[in-house]
Amino acid sequence: MTSLRRRLLILVAAVVLLAGLATGMVLRAADRADEANRPQAGGPAVSSGKLTLDRKNLLTFVNAAAGPHRTAVASVPSADPGAGRTASDLKCARFYAAAGTGVCLQSDTGVLKQSNRALLLDAELRTVRTFPLAGIPSRARVSPSGRFVAWTVFVSGESYASAFFSTRTSILDTRTMKLIPSLETFAITLDGKSYKAADVNFWGVTFASDDDTFYATLNTANKTYLVRGSVSGKSVTTLVENVECPSLSPDGTRVAFKKRVLSRTDLWREYVLDLRTLRETPLTERHSVDDQATWLDDDTVAYALPTEGKVGSTDLWSVPANGKGKPRLLIAGASSPAPL
Repeated sequence: MTSLRRRLLILVAAVVLLAGLATGMVLRAADRADEANRPQAGGPAVSSGKLTLDRKNLLTFVNAAAGPHRTAVASVPSADPGAGRTASDLKCARFYAAAGTGVCLQSDTGVLKQSNRALLLDAELRTVRTFPLAGIPSRARVSPSGRFVAWTVFVSGESYASAFFSTRTSILDTRTMKLIPSLETFAITLDGKSYKAADVNFWGVTFASDDDTFYATLNTANKTYLVRGSVSGKSVTTLVENVECPSLSPDGTRVAFKKRVLSRTDLWREYVLDLRTLRETPLTERHSVDDQATWLDDDTVAYALPTEGKVGSTDLWSVPANGKGKPRLLIAGASSPAPL
């Protein structure tokens, strides 16, 4: 056998082996997805139905309960979150909505790579525009007026707990369809001085009601900061340290956020920051919260926690924003809440 023929046979064998491994991986992933899509005894009542974003007194979310409607955008009455949920045909990894505008971040796993996209939605959950994403969906927000939409993706790594990760945060003007691909192009003022660094990352945007001001997390030099930004001014200014995934209260006076409680650990506590005094109030949730919380009203914060005993599932919990009271289970098998 000639040397060339031997090398060709080795190459063909390697290709066949890789194809077999890839096929096996796809089949195993399909088996896991099929199992997760089977209804489970004792699970919540979920039915197909019409869901619109211009209805009042609904709490929308991504359904995490096992069954055919898993990952579908669903809703329950705000006054009765334990009621049977209505699921739409839209499926998302992350979702948020306000003022009749929605954003859905999707991620499809392929043989060679993932396909990630952001869908801009109208009040009927119809896709207005699709934007390719540079990484894995992480956070999504819509401004109170519906004019601005923001999303954050992981460009590498799998989570904030990873030692090596990079984020990219974008803001879309839904009136002009002008996209700011990355907040890393914004001018930074840190501790009163102009600041530039190669390791700058942003994530977790939350919008004020003036259609310009936003808050977000800035990470640089192994520190995280709460920043206040201006969309029109393309600039951000640091306010305080050790703030991640901020969420602005409806009255615009406070920010709920997760605070790393031990250096170099993946443990976070949920806090509320008064923007006028910069006073921090720890909330009574004792579990580590790795989520961007959502304000249900001016007095209550909601967030996702892993479902006990179920890998890959989360439950929505709520807690008073004044640092008193007790956490309570809001919706089992759910994530990405958005009150309408």
